[in-house]
Amino acid sequence: MTRSVDSPQPLPALDELTRLLLAAGTVKDVLRRVVIAARHVIPGTDLVSITIRDEDGTAATPVGTGHEAIELDQSQYRSGTGPCVDAADPAGPAYSLNNDLRGETAWPVFAADATAHGYRSVLSTALLPVPETDWSTGALNAYSARTNAFDDGARDLAFLLATHASLALALVHTRRTLADAETTALHLRQAVESRTVIGQATGILMARRGLTADEAFEVLSRTSQDHNIKLARLAAVLTEAPHIADQI
Repeated sequence: MTRSVDSPQPLPALDELTRLLLAAGTVKDVLRRVVIAARHVIPGTDLVSITIRDEDGTAATPVGTGHEAIELDQSQYRSGTGPCVDAADPAGPAYSLNNDLRGETAWPVFAADATAHGYRSVLSTALLPVPETDWSTGALNAYSARTNAFDDGARDLAFLLATHASLALALVHTRRTLADAETTALHLRQAVESRTVIGQATGILMARRGLTADEAFEVLSRTSQDHNIKLARLAAVLTEAPHIADQI
């Protein structure tokens, strides 16, 4: 089991974290960078994890600084009680703190598992909800092997980190939503352009060969299939060289 060295200068670390989070491209990137920062920024911290809770109440730990952090979270998920379960609950507290789990009675299963692993203190801080995502709420969880590890300063730093994480997650979601919207708009524009050029090619066939609209479209479709050419591409060629209509 490893122990952290308390960081005497958390503000520069938070400044660096802000830059890293702004550059993060995925949810996993955001969460991974937050737990690494929390491990070094929150005094007394030995393990860090993040709980994500979806709308039906199912909780999971996508990232942690070690397998023990994930195991301690999962102990709480199995029993349905614990600090990360409380903090991740939309109706729960802003944070859940216990500095001596040996005497904890509200979370007996988790407390027994944590002390058996050698951990005495826990601090779970709620993440801000990010609307229209696959999760509804979450929590930033810090574990320590020390008794009385987390003071008011540690709690305040955890709040800052949880807020950073929430805002970064919202930013990633917004970027992804905008990218999806741009892709949809591009596909719609391409569809409109294809319909336009197909209509023009159909008109050329009708004019040059005396066909009805249905007959002209049938000629286009058959030629496209026979020569393994996309219909829109064939139509574009025909509009650029109308005399081809006499040969198909």
